[in-house]
Amino acid sequence: QVSLVESGGGSVQAGGSLRLSCLVSGEISSQYCMAWFRQAPGEEREVVAAIDSDGRTSYDYSVGGRFLISQDNAKTTLYLLMNTLKPEDTAMYYCAARMQADCVSATRSSFGYWGQGTQVTVSS
Repeated sequence: QVSLVESGGGSVQAGGSLRLSCLVSGEISSQYCMAWFRQAPGEEREVVAAIDSDGRTSYDYSVGGRFLISQDNAKTTLYLLMNTLKPEDTAMYYCAARMQADCVSATRSSFGYWGQGTQVTVSS
């Protein structure tokens, strides 16, 4: 069983920054993909950024160059540093994990572990 607990959300003005954290615990396999998703009201949950067990990262085009996904050395905490935030970044942000290393072809339904979410609100 894997547990994911997000923190770090809040309200900021456009142009500001936030860093989200996701505390990871439980039985993590040596091969995995971890990701940040977000869901705005009335919208589908979409992937924002992902990182695999080899450290390879990928980003949605809408956040490329502004967001940075990373892990601590112990791989117990997943981070999402969000810079130059825009009102359209407002959403509930979730971390997710799957015990397969392939992030590129991963679908939302293939992530078996989810956190409870943390709200990010960006005002103009």
